[in-house]
Amino acid sequence: MFLLHVRNPGFFCLYRAVSHLYTAEIKAAALERQVFDFLGFQWAPILANFLHVLVVIVGLFGALQYRPRYLALYAIWMVLWVTWNTFLVCFYLEVGGLSKDSDILTFQASVHRSWWREHGPGCHTRSEVLPAGRATPGSLAYISVPGCLLEYQYLEVGHSGLQIVLSLTGFIYACYIINLFTDNEDSFDFIGGFDTYTTAYQATHKPSHLQLQPVYMTK
Repeated sequence: MFLLHVRNPGFFCLYRAVSHLYTAEIKAAALERQVFDFLGFQWAPILANFLHVLVVIVGLFGALQYRPRYLALYAIWMVLWVTWNTFLVCFYLEVGGLSKDSDILTFQASVHRSWWREHGPGCHTRSEVLPAGRATPGSLAYISVPGCLLEYQYLEVGHSGLQIVLSLTGFIYACYIINLFTDNEDSFDFIGGFDTYTTAYQATHKPSHLQLQPVYMTK
């Protein structure tokens, strides 16, 4: 049981407000990214974003209902989420032998790439028939041409960088709240503790010499 709201109502209100605001920012950023991943048919990021939103909701529930285990799950997921987004940064910057033109993010189910590749700021597109062996009747691959104000891989890196910053902040916040919950549980004496209960019981318990004794009347 968490009694911080009883001992410090002002901090409790601030804590709830910060929790709502922070999770709203995370969910907004994740949903915005989910939309563009759907438009680009990026199935691996779509699945990861879906799981991320679910865990964020679980973390918010744990924060508002004082469930440290849920917050611990959220903190662990933040570590995994940072790892995933670090991989995306390396993927789009082609670090460590990775190639941004591979089909890893689409599970090799389509030839689509990032939606920003053709729809970035200032970009123009032209259609080109797919290479032999990958083309299907009527299929076209859309590739960007020079003129983009910012290449799509840097936009994707920016999205991943934002997620990393939010995740690190969330991890620190979750660890702080878990520690706060634990400290309050340790200091809570169950409304007076066993010593108080014992004293109260002894105060109301009548000594043996004051107990009523049967009286026998003689005629």
